Amino acid sequence: MKRRSFIAGASVAGVAAAATAIATPAIAQGKRELKLVTTWPKNFPGLGTAAQRIADNITALTDGQLTVKLFAAGELVPPFQSFDAVAAGTADMYHGAEYYWQGKSVAYNFFCTVPFGMTTDELNAWIYWGGGQELWDKLAQKDKIKGFICGNTGVQMGGWFNKEINSIEDLKGLKMRMPGLGGEVMRRLGVAVINLPGGEIFPALQSGAIDATEWVGPWNDLAFGFYKVAKFYYYPGFHEPAPAQSLGINLDVWESFTATQKGIISTVCMGENSRAHAEFNAKNGDALNTLLTKHGVQLKRFSDDVLKAIGVASGEVIAELANADDITKEVTASFLANRKNSISWSRLAEESYFAARRLDFKYG
Repeated sequence: MKRRSFIAGASVAGVAAAATAIATPAIAQGKRELKLVTTWPKNFPGLGTAAQRIADNITALTDGQLTVKLFAAGELVPPFQSFDAVAAGTADMYHGAEYYWQGKSVAYNFFCTVPFGMTTDELNAWIYWGGGQELWDKLAQKDKIKGFICGNTGVQMGGWFNKEINSIEDLKGLKMRMPGLGGEVMRRLGVAVINLPGGEIFPALQSGAIDATEWVGPWNDLAFGFYKVAKFYYYPGFHEPAPAQSLGINLDVWESFTATQKGIISTVCMGENSRAHAEFNAKNGDALNTLLTKHGVQLKRFSDDVLKAIGVASGEVIAELANADDITKEVTASFLANRKNSISWSRLAEESYFAARRLDFKYG
């Protein structure tokens, strides 16, 4: 049941009248309080604070008609139960990552990130202009959810390991935290994959319950203190080239909003999608320098042989999805078509520019 609120500041004379009308829904008075649950620890840099910005901006831009109250992971429901809470109406919204819901449908992975998939700009192109949002709506309708992309960390790091990974054999038997289809890829390479919410990763790594973990990137990884229990920091994050954050809204709640309120929410999500990505890009460089120079972290690149083996396994996983249920087939086909087009343009544009920028010439 949705929480109801009343217009604050009633005069003493109006108290009796208000008491007789206590069952009157707040929506009739033009104000509603919405519960937003998240999969992130409270006030966690980047992910948790982005969720708070969304809550604050919806509240401010609707002039308080929609007051969004945020509940961090575990405050109202456990982090991985956020989707079910919103679908059931226990909460009104969630802020999370769609690959956490792959138990509902593996197709949800595509609206977060998939191994060797699209970059942030490419994913945005698919969601906004390539039919991705329409497919997301079609997928989530059965679960009574309306989803929006509302942030992205950009290409993540490959993870923290308690030993060097020099060959694909070094992965076998490793206990590693990795969600989504990236976890399935690693499982096929002999890794014992464990899925944990963010707040449980450090103690698991510290106790030896896991030998390795991926999380996000230098800024968030520094905040979690992974350098204290693992020194080998690998890149690139093949498993999450564009991990999007999402705002999921109970479909009945979404349909009850006015056209103006819907426009505000979609605009807030689009704005936060850009702002959050910029924030990660701004913070990661300094955080990486701190990890390397202050904490003695050893930065390592996966070898080409390891990356190629992972790429082969990734391709097999994605190919199998093309033979899944109808909606997953449709999503996979659309994603792959857009990925192919994006690669052609990215090679000509970004990749060639990056190569040119690395040439030896004086600048500034």
